[in-house]
Amino acid sequence: MMTNRVLKIAFLLVLCGNTPTLFAQTEPEDIALVNDNFQESYYESLKQKGIENYDKAIIALEKCLELQPENAVINHELGRNYFLFKQYTTAEKYYIKATQIDPKNKWYWIDLYEVYYETKNYNQGILTLQRIIPLDKNYKEDLTSLYMYTRQYDKALLLINELDETEGKTERRNQYRADINTKTGMNAGNNLDLEKAIEQNPQNEENYLSLITKYSDNNQEEKARQVIEKLQKNIPTSDWGQVFGFKFLINENKESDAFVALEKVLQSKKIDKKIKFKMYNEFLIFAMKNPTFEPQLNKATEYFEGDPDFDVRKEIGKFYYKKKNWALAIKNLEKTFAVHNNDLETNIFLLASYEEVDNYQAMQKTASDLVEIYPNQPEYYFFAARANYELKNIKKANDFLEIGLDYVIENIDLEMDFLHLLSQVSKDLGNTQKANDYLARITNLKNKKQ
Repeated sequence: MMTNRVLKIAFLLVLCGNTPTLFAQTEPEDIALVNDNFQESYYESLKQKGIENYDKAIIALEKCLELQPENAVINHELGRNYFLFKQYTTAEKYYIKATQIDPKNKWYWIDLYEVYYETKNYNQGILTLQRIIPLDKNYKEDLTSLYMYTRQYDKALLLINELDETEGKTERRNQYRADINTKTGMNAGNNLDLEKAIEQNPQNEENYLSLITKYSDNNQEEKARQVIEKLQKNIPTSDWGQVFGFKFLINENKESDAFVALEKVLQSKKIDKKIKFKMYNEFLIFAMKNPTFEPQLNKATEYFEGDPDFDVRKEIGKFYYKKKNWALAIKNLEKTFAVHNNDLETNIFLLASYEEVDNYQAMQKTASDLVEIYPNQPEYYFFAARANYELKNIKKANDFLEIGLDYVIENIDLEMDFLHLLSQVSKDLGNTQKANDYLARITNLKNKKQ
């Protein structure tokens, strides 16, 4: 919720800058003595705060305050230490004093806001944010949230519309808009019926979006579709018209039109990336059932290449694995594996794909390398053992199985897989008794599972 804040350093220059004015009528020897005492106490407070001795830091700062009671930095530091000490009322008092002395320092206001947010005093938080925003416009998002918390939906909607226009839409604000429509039963902040509002101003995109959301939330899908068509007709350049229309096109089996809508959304700079991910996944599911649209799927996939927030090659690899197209599954999974090998799901799909095509050399090397990197992950031991067993490296397979079995915890199915392969390996090594023991353990696990 809180906007990220940069690390703040000690205000030494500010402190030193205040000194000549405060002691202009004092003897030079006294000035030096006061400066020494002040700086010594201030540095002591920083040291104690650094090791989380907030009570001792407060004692040192109070000595500073006796020497410079109107020093904004000291009042702010006292507020900070009391806040960390969870004495919020006292923290508020010193923060307020700091803002009165230096009202243009946004960090003083931000820390005061933090007190109100921590104590859920949202009304005071709103007043404080109104002082912060002229200094830092990023806090408009926080103000939107507080308006929602305090049910000031008219003010929230005005701010949502402003941010959508200046910053682009986000999923969170879309959800806020939907909540407002649900709770108020109308377009908050506007007394006109949405249908009439659209007729009066057909170029206002927000009214369409609010009405579509309202109908969708009430499961009035046909009415929602009619509004979408009206939006697309009156504002043909609307990217949001494509977003809302996409779902209906998929449901109505208008696949080619759906892909056109998807392409427009993927190329749009106005639509939040999370919405693009969601639409892509919907098309992925559709293409799984309709293989003739795989070329379009591959084209859409190119949009996400190299995106750090969405491992598209992993999703495509899983898609082809489920279709039993092992070659394309391996091709895509190997691409994501080459970039990062720390995703268990990706690695298991890749190893399983190797097994499906009997590529035990690749399976053995990949699984063995993963065992070296992640020695506590039992699945990698199993695949390494399986590959070595198929390659007739029976003793090596046995070693992987015995070590890996120790890492299997509360996973009965995986444990039975280990025991089954161990039984086969033991039999091949001529230890029939051990093979039978493993089979007996499998029987016990089956009974336990029932």
